[in-house]
Amino acid sequence: MDYKIIDREQYYRKGVYRHFTEDCKCSTSMTARIDVTDLVSRSKETGTKFYLNFLYILSKVLNSRDDYRMQYLWQSDELVCYNVINPTQYVFHEDTETCTPVYTTYYEDYKKFYENAAADLERAKTTREYLLDAAGHPNWFDASYISWLSYDSLNIELPDGYLYFLPIVNWGRYREEGGRLMMPVTVRLNHAVADGYLVANVFRLIETEIAAFCGE
Repeated sequence: MDYKIIDREQYYRKGVYRHFTEDCKCSTSMTARIDVTDLVSRSKETGTKFYLNFLYILSKVLNSRDDYRMQYLWQSDELVCYNVINPTQYVFHEDTETCTPVYTTYYEDYKKFYENAAADLERAKTTREYLLDAAGHPNWFDASYISWLSYDSLNIELPDGYLYFLPIVNWGRYREEGGRLMMPVTVRLNHAVADGYLVANVFRLIETEIAAFCGE
């Protein structure tokens, strides 16, 4: 596995890390609405799926900064930063009302990512098994689309005693507000490796990448 080990004595968040792994184990979660009007239009113009385009943008954003690629390896008591993190997306099966995790590799090359992600989804539709393999996919982050609702808030709970640092991102249906299409996005990060600024920065980076993707 490609990662670098973080020297916790030299870590720029040393004091914060100690506090939120020893005194106050907690995560921080934020929900905000993102304007996806241009991304929806771009997807329609190019005949591509909005969902996969957003997944690509999200994956690109989370790979753009070390803080979003952190993880704690309890087996060796090491804080590490992965070179790359990949999205775990999901297929929902209408007949069984269950989901199958889909492990998709992130490629910075958009066309390569899109084609592989689409193929991963099609393969996953052929099974009704859960097929979760977290041990075999340590550098995958959770990316889940809640397609049935345009929600206002969402909270992801994890046991305080388990130091899990990889991002967990959810998003819901977009809806029209004031002539624009707004989509709720929820970002959860562990407070030991991220504060309010770093969580909020994910939304800012998504907006920047959407503009770049749409050629603005």
